[in-house]
Amino acid sequence: MIKDLLLNDITRGIKEGCKAGKLGQMTDTNNITLIVEKPKNPDFGDFAVNISSLAREAKMAPPMIANAISEYLKSEDYTVSIVGGFINFKVSDRLLAKNLKEILDKKSEYGRPAKINKEKILLEYVSANPTGPFHIGHGRWAAMGSALANLLKFYGHDVYQEFYINDAGSQIQKLGNSLKIRIKQELGENIDFPTDEAERKNYYPGDYLIPVAKKFLQEHEPTDDVKILSDYAKKEMEEKQKELLNGFRVHFDNFYSELDLHRSGKVDECVKKLKAAGKLYEKDGALWFKSSEYGDDQDRVIKKADGSNTYLTADIAYHIDKLNRGFDRLINIWGADHHGYVARVKASIEALGYNPNKLEILLGQLVNLVINGEEVRMGKRKNMVTLDDLIEEVGVDATRFWMEMRNIDTTLDFDIELAKRSTDENPVFYVQYAYARACSILRNAISEKLNPDTGEKTPAPMSEKELDELKNNFEPSIMDNRVKEGRKLLLKLEEFKSVISLSAQNRTVYTICRYVQELAAEFHSFYNANRVISEDKELMKSRLALIEGVRQILANALDILQVTAPEKM
Repeated sequence: MIKDLLLNDITRGIKEGCKAGKLGQMTDTNNITLIVEKPKNPDFGDFAVNISSLAREAKMAPPMIANAISEYLKSEDYTVSIVGGFINFKVSDRLLAKNLKEILDKKSEYGRPAKINKEKILLEYVSANPTGPFHIGHGRWAAMGSALANLLKFYGHDVYQEFYINDAGSQIQKLGNSLKIRIKQELGENIDFPTDEAERKNYYPGDYLIPVAKKFLQEHEPTDDVKILSDYAKKEMEEKQKELLNGFRVHFDNFYSELDLHRSGKVDECVKKLKAAGKLYEKDGALWFKSSEYGDDQDRVIKKADGSNTYLTADIAYHIDKLNRGFDRLINIWGADHHGYVARVKASIEALGYNPNKLEILLGQLVNLVINGEEVRMGKRKNMVTLDDLIEEVGVDATRFWMEMRNIDTTLDFDIELAKRSTDENPVFYVQYAYARACSILRNAISEKLNPDTGEKTPAPMSEKELDELKNNFEPSIMDNRVKEGRKLLLKLEEFKSVISLSAQNRTVYTICRYVQELAAEFHSFYNANRVISEDKELMKSRLALIEGVRQILANALDILQVTAPEKM
C-alpha cells in the first residue's frame, strides 16, 4: 500500500534525524504513532502526515521537525512539500501506473494482503428461534454477518459460519400449541387464540402457521400430541428459514442445535466445572454464578429454584464448546437488547480458565422502515414485517446493500421507495450502474458499428485479442503522460487495499459500501469528462486499462458484499 510505503519512509527519516541530532531532544522512536491521511486541500498533495505530536519530545516547532525529516525523504515514488506541521506527499504517475498493473495482474486477488496473523474464526450470527419468519432485524444480521465472513476470508482468515438454533425451552411448546389451534381451525372447529394479552403471549398467532397446518393434515392424521406438533412445526420453520437464507446469499457451515447441546450433557458439565472451581453458590434455592468477580455488575442465576437452567447456562456451555473446538477467535453478532449478556458470558469464559478476549461481540441496532419519507412502525404495515416480504418488495441486491451500508452500531433507516428506484439517489443502483457502464465501455471497444446510411460495418476500435492483451499484459509505460486526467481515479483504486485492511481489522462492512460509492462517483466523473473510445489508440489503451481497473475493483468489492455485479442495466 502507498500509505505503508510513505509511513515506512517517514519512520526511517525520523530515526535518521534522531541519529544525526537534527530532531532536538528526541532520541526514542519506539512509541511514535503517525497516520497517513488525505490533505483537506488537494493542492497540497495526495497524502499528508501530521508530525506535530513529536514537538513535545523534540522540543522543536512542528515546521522545523517536518523540514528536518524531509531531508531524508528522497524517492522517485513521490515529491515532498511542507505546510506547517504537515509533510505532504504527491506520488508519482509511475507509482500509480504500477499499482494499476498490479490490479490487472492480480484480478480477484487484488486487495488481499500478502501476510497476516491468520486466525481460525467462528462467526455466529442471526441465531433466531425456529418459531416464525425472520423479521427485518434478522435480515440486517444475516447481510452483515455473511459480508463480514466474506471480508475476513478475503483478508486471509479461516472463517467458520454458524447459526445457533434456539430450539430448547418453552417457545417450542408454544409453537406446538399454536399449530394445534391452526389444525383445529382447518378441521372446522370454532376455536381461536386467547384475546387476553397475558394468555396470548403463550402462543404464536401469526398467519404463517396456517399453511403449516394444511401441510400437516396432508401428511398426517390429526393429533393433539403437542410434542409431535412442536417437532413438526419446528422442522418446517427451520426449513423455511434455511430456504430464505440461501436465497439471500447467506450460507452457514453449521446449524448448531441448543437442544442437542443439552442432550450431550455439556450444559450440566459446565455447571459442575463452575461448582468445582468455587464459582457458584446457593441463594433462595437457586444456584448463582459469581460473575461480579469478573467485571459483571452483579452475580447471575444459572439454575433456578425449580431446578431448570436459565438461558445463560446454555450460553456458557455453547461458548465453551466453541473454544474446545479449537477456534482462535469467536465473533458474535447480537442485537442491542443482548448488551447485558456480554459481561456475563465473558465472565464465565474467564472463570473456566479461558481467555475472555477471544470473544468479540458486535452489538447491532435495529432497522426502521421509511416509506414516502415517514418512519413506519414495525408490525403496523403487515406486508413489510418480514425479511421475506422486504426482499420481495425491493430485491436481494437492494436489501443486502442497504442492510450493509451503515455501521452495525447505528440504527438503519431503510427507505423502501428509494431502494426500488433506478436513479443515482439509490446507492446500490449507483454502484451497479458504474460496474455496468465499465463493462459497456469495454464491450464498445471491441464492437463493430453499423453505419445507418450505408449499412456497412465500421471496424471496431480494438480487437478482442488486443483488449485481452491489454488487460492481461498491461505495461505501465502506456500511461506515461496520459495519467493526469485519471489521477483521482487511480488514487481511489489504490485505496481499496487500505479499505480492506481497516475493514477487516475493525470488523466493519459499511466502509466497503462507502468506498464503492466513492469509487463509482470518481468513475462517473471521469467518464463524463473524458472520451474513452478515441482515434488516439495509445490514449484509448491507457483509459481502457483504467476502466478495467475500475471494473475489477468493483467486482471484488461487490463479491464481498454479495451484491450482483451486472454487466448490463
